[in-house]
Amino acid sequence: MKVGLGLPISEPGALLEWARHAEEGPFSTLALLDRLVYDNPEPLVALSVLAGATARIRLQTEVLLAPLREPALLAKQCATLDRMSGGRFTLGIGLGARRDDYEAVGVDVHRRGARLDEMLEVMRRVWSGGPSGEGIGPIGPEPGRRGGPEMLFGAFSPAGIRRAARVGDGFLCAAHLSDAGDLFRATETEWQAQGRTGRPRLVAQVNAALGPDHLIKEARDRLYDYYSGPQYMNLPAGFAEGAAAGLLTTPGQIRDTAIRMGDVGADEVMFYCWASDVTQVDRFAEALSGA
Repeated sequence: MKVGLGLPISEPGALLEWARHAEEGPFSTLALLDRLVYDNPEPLVALSVLAGATARIRLQTEVLLAPLREPALLAKQCATLDRMSGGRFTLGIGLGARRDDYEAVGVDVHRRGARLDEMLEVMRRVWSGGPSGEGIGPIGPEPGRRGGPEMLFGAFSPAGIRRAARVGDGFLCAAHLSDAGDLFRATETEWQAQGRTGRPRLVAQVNAALGPDHLIKEARDRLYDYYSGPQYMNLPAGFAEGAAAGLLTTPGQIRDTAIRMGDVGADEVMFYCWASDVTQVDRFAEALSGA
């Protein structure tokens, strides 16, 4: 099973060092989350920089809030990143749950699912080299992977799982280990119902930080801040507190989670790091060496 790292968002200037260091380790993928109304680097821009600093490791959005963007331009950006990285880009895509991200760009948050479906048609057409409209030529460049970069959908709802099975390459699961297996099985069942051949790629995401107490406190504080606030929709009361309390903080928890996620079918586990110190890379590599 592959293991990747979700990069911290608090120190954009340190991400080059993180990427170069992770490239030398056992990690398969580097990922960045996406928000608009938040103090985080824009993921496509940041991953483009990291692509030039690495040669092997994959680069992934986790997840890109596609409905905030214009589809033809987004398709061009993704194709460019995929082409220039040698086909190393995975487009993790989803809807998000913050009203203010949508209000900032004037997009109706209640239509975000329908808008995503409309965007996907445009993006697939762009990546296939088809015309952009009547009398309008195709949009290049051709992506590194024929038909477009690998695309994984992050979701919790049945509608999101259906979308992943219908048009995606797999499923990104940010749920707790106790729920991951059920979501993976639902994805596989829907994949078959859609008449797809083969199997979906299944990727798990968990929040983690390793190190002394001050790094753990930093990580918990950042995770709590990320999930707190009135703009989140459909989150149960106490979700931010629960997320912070559920942070994985010991090598044993890291090893056990990697093994157990593999047991429920994950092809890859992404450990999303909420502490900004680059020593996290070595700490995770050491923790995983016994998994």
